Amino acid sequence: MTKPLALIFYENLLTGNQLLNRLSDLDYRTLAVSDLGKLPAQAAAETPIVLIVELGALAERVCGIIRSLRAAPATEHIPIIAYVQPKGRKEDAKLTEQAQTAGAKLVVGEALVLPHLAQLLDQALRLD
Repeated sequence: MTKPLALIFYENLLTGNQLLNRLSDLDYRTLAVSDLGKLPAQAAAETPIVLIVELGALAERVCGIIRSLRAAPATEHIPIIAYVQPKGRKEDAKLTEQAQTAGAKLVVGEALVLPHLAQLLDQALRLD
């Protein structure tokens, strides 16, 4: 049986590498996407079970990509977990709302993504 694939876009190398390692520990295959513009095509081609994206400096573009993934028949079903780089309470709340409106299934703070990754994956993969 093939391990499930998690597609990841991150800006912060430390958190991104920790996510890759943690997902591997949870028995996922991982593919890090370094070019945000190629994310929709890679998601369509690779058919991951989940997509994890960072809302950092490129948060506006990431939200646009989430919207495009939701609009495309080949990727509309992929659950998306977004995590917010801390910027301040108001800014974080705004980014959370933007990502949820764009179509992210879950949005959490960066401090929560690693310690709660297994639970986040379970929740994201739960059928509604």
